Amino acid sequence: MGFRDGYVRWEEIERVARGWAAAHPECVQVTSIGKTAEGRDMLLLVIGREPERARPAAWIDGNMHATELAGSSVALAIAEDVIALHTKQKTIHGLPEHVCDRLRDTLFYVLPRMSPDGAEVVLREGRYVRSAPRDSRTHASAPRWKTGDVDGDGLALLMRKRDPNGDYVEAADMPGIMLPRTIEDAGPFYKVYSEGTIENFDGTIPQPSYLADNDADLNRNFPYAWAPEHEQVGSGRFALSEPESRAVVEFTSARPHIFAWLNLHTFGGCHIRPLGNAPDSKMDPSDRGVYNQIEAWGDEFTGYPTVSGYHEFLYEPDKPLRGDVTDYAYHQRGVLAYTTELWDLFAQLGIERKKPFVDHYRVLTRADLVKLAQWDKEKNRGRLFPAWRKANHPQLGEVEVGGVDIRVGMSNPPPEMLADICERHAKMFLRVAAMAPVLRADHVKTTALGGGWRVEIAVENRGYLPTNVLSSAKSLTLDARVFVHAEAKGCKLASDARVDAGHLEGWGRGLYDASTSIFHVRSRGSGSRRVVTFTGEGHGVLHVTASGLRVGAATVSVEV
Repeated sequence: MGFRDGYVRWEEIERVARGWAAAHPECVQVTSIGKTAEGRDMLLLVIGREPERARPAAWIDGNMHATELAGSSVALAIAEDVIALHTKQKTIHGLPEHVCDRLRDTLFYVLPRMSPDGAEVVLREGRYVRSAPRDSRTHASAPRWKTGDVDGDGLALLMRKRDPNGDYVEAADMPGIMLPRTIEDAGPFYKVYSEGTIENFDGTIPQPSYLADNDADLNRNFPYAWAPEHEQVGSGRFALSEPESRAVVEFTSARPHIFAWLNLHTFGGCHIRPLGNAPDSKMDPSDRGVYNQIEAWGDEFTGYPTVSGYHEFLYEPDKPLRGDVTDYAYHQRGVLAYTTELWDLFAQLGIERKKPFVDHYRVLTRADLVKLAQWDKEKNRGRLFPAWRKANHPQLGEVEVGGVDIRVGMSNPPPEMLADICERHAKMFLRVAAMAPVLRADHVKTTALGGGWRVEIAVENRGYLPTNVLSSAKSLTLDARVFVHAEAKGCKLASDARVDAGHLEGWGRGLYDASTSIFHVRSRGSGSRRVVTFTGEGHGVLHVTASGLRVGAATVSVEV
């Protein structure tokens, strides 16, 4: 089993990554950006020749939520495709050769598994873990659930217990499938809990919580708009309290040349774009146009809708999620960032798209749940609904365990569908990565000035995106302007050695803003190009370097 047709353990990810680096040392490096609490390396693939040469870079991460294993597979598949472009293929995924050349000159940073500790527990035990299997909170002595194996089969799934006040019933025509109770149901009735025990048990059964015994949700722990636990569930003790989120921020904040960011999750079947904290009316119009282009690729290659984090993905109205990684990347780093929920289970069940999209997760009818059980039987080899088995619980007495295993079919696609998902999302993101700005410096002319000279250098951006990447990024303290520096060898400069070339536009406009109207077919002028001048005297060589934090450097040398 490989990562394109199954869900692999951390050791297999390490074997694959180090194998690529050993086979292709000229374009693949493996490093660790940090260690987890259990001592596992957070392995990062760096793909591109001359990896220390700063130039536009794309970041991909997967599996920050422990059960969402498909993100690791898609991240590795994108990495494998980029490696193939460097080693054996001129083109890939229907992209023309000049676009593939652009990708070959883009750095890729790929973090296949942001939460390796959590994923290991999920793969090994089936236990639900939001991000990492640890709890650093100091708890009161109140009862709380702790997930664990009750019947000794090595898995921690669900438990059910008959109870006249139970809120679930078994589906009459599909034995073993639990459905929310209605007033018409005659019983028997059940209480359903996560498989595990109750710490500080005093005879009362505590309210269940998906963070009962694993405190932090990594996607609430990033620094932008972070909020404490009483305002944002799962936020952690403080921003970047978790080693995984801290390692990601330390690495990425030291690399302003990262311009694109793909954050891979499951499930849902959608792409989630900024803004996450405000309506689209507050979004920079130029940024919105660029995201329109990404949305068009999403429609074409994945079939998934692109939704606003604020308008369509809030679990509570007017209550934005806090500490989100995409918000960090977009607002704090000025990066073209979006999240993908990889597995479109809703489409498999024939559920029409809801608006807002987040209603898919809560507005499910009994008929939908029955469809899920039928689909599992016919298309998923019955992986979702293992049989219930009797067990003796040390606190609750006789129970049944099993019932639902969310790992394959709900949290992740069946392995038989994984390769197609990998291919479709690689097709989309490689086009996003090809939007990188491209800095060029060219000699225009040299003019004699009495006993001296004047050299004109054209500095140009030939990429889709501007050198500042997003229009909104101009307001960041991260200074994305392009500067041109001249160094005289054997001659002498009379002018300033450093010239501010400002921000250089890209040729791309995104989609559907006023500048792309068919009623006004006009180019925007020469905003992508600046001509700078240096003067001096004597004979020698003038070395000129144009550079910017987001675009690396371009050089030209002129004999004078």
